[in-house]
Amino acid sequence: MKRKCKIMAEAMRRELREHKSSFLVFSTLRILVVLVMIRQFFNGNYENVFLGILTLLLLFVPSLIQVSFKIELPTTLEIIIMLFIFSAEILGEIQEFYIIIPFWDTILHTLNGFLAAAIGLSMVVLLNDSKRVMFNLSPAFIALVAFCFSMTIGVIWEFFEFAMDQFFRLDMQKDTVIHTISSVMLDPAGGNTPYMIRGIEEVMINGKELGLGGYLDIGLIDTMKDLLVNFVGAVVFSIIGYFYVKKRGKGGIVSRLVPSRKSKDRDYLERVKTELEEEKGEQ
Repeated sequence: MKRKCKIMAEAMRRELREHKSSFLVFSTLRILVVLVMIRQFFNGNYENVFLGILTLLLLFVPSLIQVSFKIELPTTLEIIIMLFIFSAEILGEIQEFYIIIPFWDTILHTLNGFLAAAIGLSMVVLLNDSKRVMFNLSPAFIALVAFCFSMTIGVIWEFFEFAMDQFFRLDMQKDTVIHTISSVMLDPAGGNTPYMIRGIEEVMINGKELGLGGYLDIGLIDTMKDLLVNFVGAVVFSIIGYFYVKKRGKGGIVSRLVPSRKSKDRDYLERVKTELEEEKGEQ
């Protein structure tokens, strides 16, 4: 077990240093995260310290994926993933960009839909090019799979947010102040006719005004908005991905976002294993 961990650690170290630009971004973000963690520790925000530790671990995910699954992530995609993690966890949660910048959450969910579609398309393309598993798939079908994969990831994330809010009383599904509601539960006749209330300026709970200037929607609008922008991101990439596959992967921005199979000279896991076996044999 110790030997396997040593091999994996060395392979990931080499993977991280393979591309100078992505390694520079990784190193810079790691330093920033550590500085934020130190500040949060002295401020007594230990939950944010834990979030910082989680972010540090997530920054290793691109390298772990490349080493474990023997695939090559384009440098552009690797940098985008790391920046996305930093933007969501450190800037969004700890620095409260979700509150300070109104469209921060929307931007990240749109980007998530775009990137998830890229991952979905790359999975199909890699299988389609496999010698062990052969498919003959049309570009339209591959684009559809990429879209469905992206939407599935978006839905699963909303399930996660809902679970965190229900079981741990967080507010990941941000609430929205609205001024009009319509519900069949308000029908005076007790029927199935929606009853509408307009111009809501204040709501009282247990005799106390909330002071929000309207009715508080509990997460539903935020969830549907997130899924909608995820849909937009997925559709945009799926359309681009369709032409990418149709042209057999030639040119375009998609080539910088779609992973490929690792060549033998860049399979650091196997190289480290071979080097250790050779050292052991010499001894």
